[in-house]
Amino acid sequence: MLTYFTILISGIIISAMLAFLAIKMAFRLGIMDKPGLERKIHKAPTPLLGGVGIFLTFIVLAFIFKDELLAGDLEVHHLLGVLAGSLFLIIGGVLDDKYDLTPGKQFIFPILAVLAVVAGGVGIEKITNPFGGLTYLDQLRIPILNFGNGMHYFMVLADTFTILWLLGMMYTTKLLDGMDGLVTGVTAIGAFIIFLFTMTTKYYQPDIGIAALILTGACLGFLIFNWHPAKIFLGESGSLFLGFILGVLAIISGGKIAIALLVMGIPILDVAWTIIRRLAAGKNPLKFADRKHLHFRLFDLGLGTRKTVLIFYLFSIVFGLSALFLQSRGKLLTLGLLIVIMLGMVVGIEKKIKTKS
Repeated sequence: MLTYFTILISGIIISAMLAFLAIKMAFRLGIMDKPGLERKIHKAPTPLLGGVGIFLTFIVLAFIFKDELLAGDLEVHHLLGVLAGSLFLIIGGVLDDKYDLTPGKQFIFPILAVLAVVAGGVGIEKITNPFGGLTYLDQLRIPILNFGNGMHYFMVLADTFTILWLLGMMYTTKLLDGMDGLVTGVTAIGAFIIFLFTMTTKYYQPDIGIAALILTGACLGFLIFNWHPAKIFLGESGSLFLGFILGVLAIISGGKIAIALLVMGIPILDVAWTIIRRLAAGKNPLKFADRKHLHFRLFDLGLGTRKTVLIFYLFSIVFGLSALFLQSRGKLLTLGLLIVIMLGMVVGIEKKIKTKS
């Protein structure tokens, strides 16, 4: 228990120190988020590069506790794949924050990230069927290369599912990143719930728990500077990296996708609704930015940044913790409840905003 506490506190301290340095570096390099666009609610230019500090915190602590991380099912090639994927996101994100890359160029780096993870052997080979038993995704495979320990395969269903899952998680946190502390706090909650899950007797995985706790500490340390009014933002690198690493943790903790889905349920449904809404309006869902995300609509009702963010935290905590006590069918029903809540919130908020205007 002392080791876990040490990891958490170390993550908070190192992340806070690196966030402070990232603020100075962003000012020096001119990597700032300037207000002016409709969807930006901050009043003054704010440093980016927050994701770099979180990433470095994660890497430093992962190296320090590498023996503990490799004591279970994780192997070196898994960690190398995740590291390579993370580096792609950080490099691409910093370039985008500095030079405002086109959407096509932006998309290259998340694709490289998920391919690196798949190449590193991280994937979802089976998922629990809510109606009983397991569904295996590694049956259909295509030989790729023969090296090292033998033939390496592209598992069509498993690897495709992994790629789509990680891209979905990355773009959920990317589109959610519109308010101070929102993505950082929700990710910290998700990582800590995965840590709690790996500490249970039935699913005891201390190696995965340590990785989740490192992410929790890294997010909490950064949140000191990212809480409203934020002194630094995550930037493109941070918003993508947090969704990426949380998605990876959900996979390597035994394919417990339902936990991440319940923690991120409202944001994921908001992204789904945004895509449907923009497509219906003839807009490119990835190019067209607006203020109709759920967090912006709550803000427009007069709740303000802090109350809006705390509402999202509450949903993540309540529904995330429920995953610790529910079986597969119960989780499915809870996801259905989330959909109903999301639809009710969208309809209710739009009515209030129209009445208000």
